[in-house]
Amino acid sequence: MNRTTRIIAVILSLIMLLGMAACGSSAPAAATGSAPAASSSGDSSAPAAAAVPSGVEDGVLTVAMECAYAPYNWAQPDDSNGAVPIKGTNMFANGYDVMTAKQICEANGWELEIVQLEWDSLIPAVMSGTVDAVIAGQSMTSERMESVDFAGPYLYASIVCLTLQNSAFASAQGKSDLAGGTATSQSGTIWYESCLPQIEGANIATAAADAPSMLMALESGTVDFVCTDMPTAQGALIVYPDMVILDFTGTDDDFEVSEEEVNIGISVAKGNTVLLDAINAVLSTKTADDFNALMAQATAIQPIG
Repeated sequence: MNRTTRIIAVILSLIMLLGMAACGSSAPAAATGSAPAASSSGDSSAPAAAAVPSGVEDGVLTVAMECAYAPYNWAQPDDSNGAVPIKGTNMFANGYDVMTAKQICEANGWELEIVQLEWDSLIPAVMSGTVDAVIAGQSMTSERMESVDFAGPYLYASIVCLTLQNSAFASAQGKSDLAGGTATSQSGTIWYESCLPQIEGANIATAAADAPSMLMALESGTVDFVCTDMPTAQGALIVYPDMVILDFTGTDDDFEVSEEEVNIGISVAKGNTVLLDAINAVLSTKTADDFNALMAQATAIQPIG
C-alpha cells in the first residue's frame, strides 16, 4: 500500500468512528426520552424537582396517646371495630382519638401508626420528634402552646364531676355544694390544676396518674367525687353504673373555665405548619355535632371492665 492509499484509509476509518460515536450518543436519549445530562462545566442552575412537603414525609402519621382513657382512647386485644395496632405490642388501640386519626390519615393518604405513652410523656414526645402528633384529649391551653402547636379543636368538652349515686354529694346543684368533700382528678389536667381549687373547703387528694386510676379512686371510696370532662364521665357510667354525673353547666355556680380549657386539640411540633394545616383542613369541615356523633360511636363500643 502506497502513501496516498494509506492516507485515504486512515481518513475513511476516522469518518466511520465519528459516525459510530454520534449514533451511540443519541440512541439512549431517543430510546428513554430522558433529559440530557448536565454539562461538564458544573452548571446546576436548573433545580431538581422537589417533593411537595406534607409534614409527614415518610407517609406514616405517628400518633401518641395513652390507650387508657376511654372513650377517647383505649387498648383492646383484637382489631374489632376498626382498632389499630399499637406499635411494639400485641394490643390494638381504639376510641374517639383513633377514629379521628383515621379520618385525618384517609383524607391525606397517610398510614396510621399508634404509639402508647403515659400522659406526662405525650408533649415531650412531640417536642423531640419521636411522634408526629398527639391525639389524646388534650385541652388547648396557653401553657401547652408554649411547647407545641395545636390543630383543632376536634372536640368541645364541658367540665363535670362524678360521684357515687349513694354519696352525700349526689344531689349537688353547683360546685359550692361540694365543699368539704375529698376529691381528685388526673395529673396534669385543668380538672386537677384549675377546677378542683375552685371548690372552697374541698380536700384535694393526690392527683391520679391516669383516668382509670381517677375513677378507681372514686369507685373504691378513696374520694367523694372527681372532676373530669363530659365525654370521660359518660364513658365512666358504662363501666361504673353506680356513678352519677354532676353537670353544673349553665348555672351561676359552675366551674369557671376559659374557652381554651374546654377546646380539645391535636398537638404537633412547633413550626410544623404544613402538618398543622393538613390536619386543620380536615377538622375545619366538621361541626360540633359531627364531633359529638363520633364520640357517641366511640362510647358505644368502648370495653366494659
